[in-house]
Amino acid sequence: NCANSCCLLTKLLAYCPVAHPSLVQIYSFIPDVLTQLSGLAIVERLESECVDREAESFKEQGNAYYIKKDYSEAFEYYTKAIDMCPKNASYYGNRAATLMMLSRHRDALEDAQQAVRLDDTFMKGHLREGKCHLSLGNAMAARRCFRKVLELEPDNSQAQQEVKNADSVLEYEKMAEIGFEKRDFRMVVFCMDRALESASACHRFKVLKAECLAMLGRYPEAQSVASDILRMDSTNGDALYVRGLCLYYEDCIDKAVQFFVQALRMAPDHEKARLACRNAKALKAKKEDGNKAFKEGNFDEAYQLYSEALTIDPNNIKTNAKLFCNRGTVGSKLKKLDQAIEDCTKAIKLDETYIKAYLRRAQCYMDKEEYEEAVRDYEKVYQTEKTKEHKHLLKNAQLELKKSKRKDYYKVLGVDKNATEDEIKKAYRKRALMHHPDRHSSASAEVQKEEEKKFKEVGEAFTVLSDPKKKSRYDSGQDLEDDAGNMGDFDANNIFKAFFGGGGGQGYTFEGNQSSGPGNFFFQFG
Repeated sequence: NCANSCCLLTKLLAYCPVAHPSLVQIYSFIPDVLTQLSGLAIVERLESECVDREAESFKEQGNAYYIKKDYSEAFEYYTKAIDMCPKNASYYGNRAATLMMLSRHRDALEDAQQAVRLDDTFMKGHLREGKCHLSLGNAMAARRCFRKVLELEPDNSQAQQEVKNADSVLEYEKMAEIGFEKRDFRMVVFCMDRALESASACHRFKVLKAECLAMLGRYPEAQSVASDILRMDSTNGDALYVRGLCLYYEDCIDKAVQFFVQALRMAPDHEKARLACRNAKALKAKKEDGNKAFKEGNFDEAYQLYSEALTIDPNNIKTNAKLFCNRGTVGSKLKKLDQAIEDCTKAIKLDETYIKAYLRRAQCYMDKEEYEEAVRDYEKVYQTEKTKEHKHLLKNAQLELKKSKRKDYYKVLGVDKNATEDEIKKAYRKRALMHHPDRHSSASAEVQKEEEKKFKEVGEAFTVLSDPKKKSRYDSGQDLEDDAGNMGDFDANNIFKAFFGGGGGQGYTFEGNQSSGPGNFFFQFG
């Protein structure tokens, strides 16, 4: 300011030969003032050089810490250098490199951009800006930066490789988009894994991968990815949505809704979170209505409600598995065993670890007397959970299977397993008369042989079921071959005689006749 004033005063005196005495007096001081100004300029220049040296010293210390991989200390010294010389592009470039090593890519990007604003020919600045863009998943912007480097240094091999990396990320991103539309979630996960090799700090890629992992039922992996993002950015709506999605698919609907609501608070236009929140609430309400109807014994209504719930979200595997099992339980109550088995099978297909579905299906198989299938299911359950209850169920099924492979004396006589002694006698009377060989003496040899076999089975069944001890052993699944009576040697005709007492006024007679047929008795109705 003093120099400017002196200059103006000199010009004024030049135009005014007869000047005011005070102006002349002031003019006489100009040489001294200029001398002082010259000294100040030298001081300022010396001070500037001193600042530059100190800033350069901070940079060198930062470089030393960077080489030692002590990036936090390097960051501090580069910052000191920038504070002293904020117009030095290389200081911003160095701090950008340090921030990249500290995984603070967004901050690094700002420094790199500032560096190239200060010096558009700063090659390292453009290279680091491109790397930051690529790490953050902005492959197109990264590609422009690397192209700028190649304009400055056409033979820069690092920039040439980075261009290829950016192109690869763009290609994987395109493939992932197509895969997601086709619901090929494994392909999307693969593409995102490859893309993240170059774009390691891209939250968008990580969220897409986490969402697809959730759709594949790999909930712990999806939760881990989402949690990593939330640790760095607790307001990330996409990550909050994925956390909720995992809980929703694991049938933790109340907690899931909380995350969906939080995601919508952070990102009000998050359409996926809004849809998932609506589905979660609807699914919970419909399932609870079905459970209530079942408890009240309204099985038809419960069946309908569970069916409606199954249409809400086909992607919710775990909840749908429970709904299929619940509907299978209702089906068994309605005596629709085949339908119940089908529903339990669908539940197991959705969740192979769903013990309750195996137990329900096994019971349905037991009710249908399909014991081999029941044993298979109970074995699966017992291998998974070795409890006393499951062991008992397995043993019971194995016993019923064993019993089913031998003659069913109750079926032979045509009576229920809880038949009384009188009912067993009446049944024997009816079946013995029906299949007695003499009754079929005029039939073909083949028919006579078949009827004789049935007659013998009727006598065998009566022998066992009319004897309390044998019946008890038979019902418990024990073998009867070792009984003193030896079941293989009994004579059905003797049992018949003993039961009917030779006719005794019952309206039929028996006469020995060697030529009358296989049974050696002549049967005559009265």
